[in-house]
Amino acid sequence: MNPLLIVGAGLAGAVLARQLAEAGLPVQVIDAEPRIGGNCCTERDPQTGIMLHLRGPHVFHTSHEEVWRFINRFGEWVPYVSRIKAITERGVYGLPINLHTINQFFGTALTPGEAREFLKEKTVRGKNEPSNFEEHAKASIGPELYKTFFRGYTVKQWGCDPRELPASILKRLPVRFDYNDNYFDSTYQAIPRDGYSAVIEAILTHPLISVSLETPWERAMRPFFEHVFFSGAIDRFYEYAEGRLGYRTVSWSFATLVGDAQGTAVINFPGLEVPWTRMVEHKHFTPWERFDNTVISKEFSRESADEDLPCYPKRLEADLAVMRRYVSRATSDVGVSFIGRLGTYRYLDMDIVIAESLDFAARWLAAHAESRRLPVFSAEL
Repeated sequence: MNPLLIVGAGLAGAVLARQLAEAGLPVQVIDAEPRIGGNCCTERDPQTGIMLHLRGPHVFHTSHEEVWRFINRFGEWVPYVSRIKAITERGVYGLPINLHTINQFFGTALTPGEAREFLKEKTVRGKNEPSNFEEHAKASIGPELYKTFFRGYTVKQWGCDPRELPASILKRLPVRFDYNDNYFDSTYQAIPRDGYSAVIEAILTHPLISVSLETPWERAMRPFFEHVFFSGAIDRFYEYAEGRLGYRTVSWSFATLVGDAQGTAVINFPGLEVPWTRMVEHKHFTPWERFDNTVISKEFSRESADEDLPCYPKRLEADLAVMRRYVSRATSDVGVSFIGRLGTYRYLDMDIVIAESLDFAARWLAAHAESRRLPVFSAEL
């Protein structure tokens, strides 16, 4: 049989390739980039030796036991708690919003129960369920906290009015009525000792997996492979035949400095007066290492153009209408499946990407063995 082709050497493609190879199928993985890892790629800075998160900060977190067992096969994972700060015109605060944030912001000393009642009085609720980001924010934390911590950041991050965004974006962020400032609630939270790229390289190290970097996808490749698994943008795959999907892309400005620049890994800048969304100090992701110098990166969000790597699916109403047309087209196509964040046009955390790739591999292999119709998407859309 011809080998299987996986387009994209990020987490989605690597995990799928491993599962297919372990089932005895030959797999070719290609990526247009000069390195593996996709958006979670890492590498040592040649000047300082600091492990850099080249495309934004990534802290692995999951409560999926199967996912945790899987990734621990491919590297050593060091426990890490993500504590995000925000610099605002009123001072420096901890995120996600917790009891300390509330008391510090309002100059109070409330107990958990008192804080719940206090915020309830601050909220603005309509007759119906919140239908967009802004409505949900005002109904859950009130206009003051929303304006200080989320409105400007959201405008910079997504390039549109928060009222155009779905409420689900904010629902991912907790509001806590205790002093827990851990950004995540997951059972397992860690960073790989040798970086994410080393983990993904280990996942891809198998006798039946071949990897070709700096090799962009071309439609002429299809006849040479039994099946194509595409982790890039689905609208690009179909050459925008059903219209263009909206994405945001991100760029980073790196600088090497002496000493310690900000004292923590990630600081958000919610104010519109600052053009970047957040600043990352990379050495704080490896607190078990010591460095005299430091590397920072400022993160800027903008609308994705043709030459850009799309990062965040916008999923506005108009986008979802376009995506439904691509789902219909893909469902009637033969010999291709779509995986990962861009292939399914959804925002996904790393552990969900891995979980879906594991599940999709099992479903695809079962259908393939029984000569049934092969699944098209790595998740139900």
